[in-house]
Amino acid sequence: MSWRRLCGVAAAAMTGPRPVVLSGPSGAGKSTLLKMLLKDYGNVFGFSVSHTTRQPRVGEVNGKEYHFVTREQMQKEIDAGEFIEHAEFSGNMYGTSKAAVQAVQARNQICILDIDLQGVKNIKKTDLKPIYISVQTPSIEVLEKRLRDRQTESEESLQKRLNAARVDMELSNEPGLFDLIIINNDLQKAYSELKEILAEEIQKVQESKKS
Repeated sequence: MSWRRLCGVAAAAMTGPRPVVLSGPSGAGKSTLLKMLLKDYGNVFGFSVSHTTRQPRVGEVNGKEYHFVTREQMQKEIDAGEFIEHAEFSGNMYGTSKAAVQAVQARNQICILDIDLQGVKNIKKTDLKPIYISVQTPSIEVLEKRLRDRQTESEESLQKRLNAARVDMELSNEPGLFDLIIINNDLQKAYSELKEILAEEIQKVQESKKS
């Protein structure tokens, strides 16, 4: 699971471009759309580094892929209100700290937070006022084909992803949850929709970098 995060915090705590929350099931095309966005507007967007209590994998560097911390350290900072959002998966904690986000917005870059629906709902409880975007496939059948074509999933893992996606697709239609739901049936059309909703913020950043 990718817990790379780009995000923004409460307006009272930070200044900078309006952040973006991106959500949707694995296989919907979020990563592809983000790669296209970064290729065209690389210096406009920036990555924050998340915290995790899991052990580093081979080749991972502390402060680059993640801030690797103990459960005690992370819980202490969560209790002190230093995290925007956090969650636990497979016995490990993951989260986004205010400090990590401030480092990105200090560079005058748009922060995008790629999270699941629970994370979206947690962000809704904060003072953060991002642009909420959901990326979905036209149907579960299309999603299943994409995941099978990857040939990276066991049958058990694939079924778990599909079950999670069914819930995701259903709950994403909740009124007011997202500013835009992109149905990624045509990649170029989906990318055009993504660029359109972000155009104003991209322009602001580009203009400020010129001045």
